[in-house]
Amino acid sequence: MSEKPRFPPSPAWLKSRHLRPWRAEPSAVGSRSPRRSSKTLLPNLESTTRGQTRLEQYRQIVLASRPKGVPVPNNFRLETGAVPSPAEGQLLLRTQYLSLDPYMRGRMNAAESYAAPVEVGEVMEGEVIAEILASRHPHYRQGELVQAKIGWRTHAAVAPETVRRVETRGNAPTTALGVLGMPGFTAFSGMRVIGRPSTGETVVVAAATGPVGSLVGQLAKRVGARAIGIASGAAKCAYIRDQLRFDVAIDRNSGRLSDALAWACPDGIDVYFENVGGPVWDAVLPLLNRYARVPVCGLIAHYNAAQSPPGPTSAEVMQTVLRRSVLIRGFINAEFATEHYDAFLEEVGPLVKSGDIRYREEIVDGLEAAPNAFVGMLAGRNFGKLLVRVH
Repeated sequence: MSEKPRFPPSPAWLKSRHLRPWRAEPSAVGSRSPRRSSKTLLPNLESTTRGQTRLEQYRQIVLASRPKGVPVPNNFRLETGAVPSPAEGQLLLRTQYLSLDPYMRGRMNAAESYAAPVEVGEVMEGEVIAEILASRHPHYRQGELVQAKIGWRTHAAVAPETVRRVETRGNAPTTALGVLGMPGFTAFSGMRVIGRPSTGETVVVAAATGPVGSLVGQLAKRVGARAIGIASGAAKCAYIRDQLRFDVAIDRNSGRLSDALAWACPDGIDVYFENVGGPVWDAVLPLLNRYARVPVCGLIAHYNAAQSPPGPTSAEVMQTVLRRSVLIRGFINAEFATEHYDAFLEEVGPLVKSGDIRYREEIVDGLEAAPNAFVGMLAGRNFGKLLVRVH
């Protein structure tokens, strides 16, 4: 039986990084040249037999109970156990970076959704960048970096069909979980397929310093549209204006969001990229122009709500949709992957490398830090794409 230690109550937050084109360092994790030293790749070995590697312990964080409102530490549990040996045809992975994303909050609920919930006692869902510690498959070798959806854990033995090699067009490996990963593709596909901004139009996005919102605004600027970003606090607003080069940054904590948004959008809003909901949507709705487009990829303001928050009634929303011929479409980025993912990497990858597309990461250390970092993200305390450095 696995040992189940108590979960630490309050891991420390570490500094964030604002990354423009990446430059490899001699000790950089996941450099383009796979490391071959077995001493480096396989620490704490117990035994190595016929390519099967066993390390002392894995760690994983499971859903201990379903949250009621805002998640708390007791909703998570840290477990340990013996690292598995890969079966014939499998890969043994060791996580380097874990991505924390808002959608994970929905997986903690039992409610029906577009994906099955995480069951109580199961590992929390999530995507990682991992190093192959041992390979029993001819197409993969020890030391390669791959992406896999193995969740909040340090090690896993997986089938090769469930992984893909990290491909970032020469950028830092961590970008595969952010600006060149699922969040970036969400921004790209939502704008390309649904938003379709054009020169002179006005594009509004909230959570504008996050990995989705920051790219939405930069893509809008590249086609000649005006980009209006909404964020919390003076530091984030300054970053939106000075680093991301949006036209206007609005502090949602100013207390006069509706007035500030109306001032910033004198000609109305043509594209509102919805990833927040709540009071931001309430302020946006009256300003939507005729034929406005609203791609909806998330509603983070509602994820912890026990009941529906106040706001416009469904009748009011539908009247606006009808009278102004507004297009509102919810989407999951995977819907567009077959047709648009290659174009996304081809277009955005070089722009990230050149610094024309900018991004920011906030990295916390240690798997045990993930729950508190996750709760902080849902409250808007992160600044940029949130990652956990596991090894």
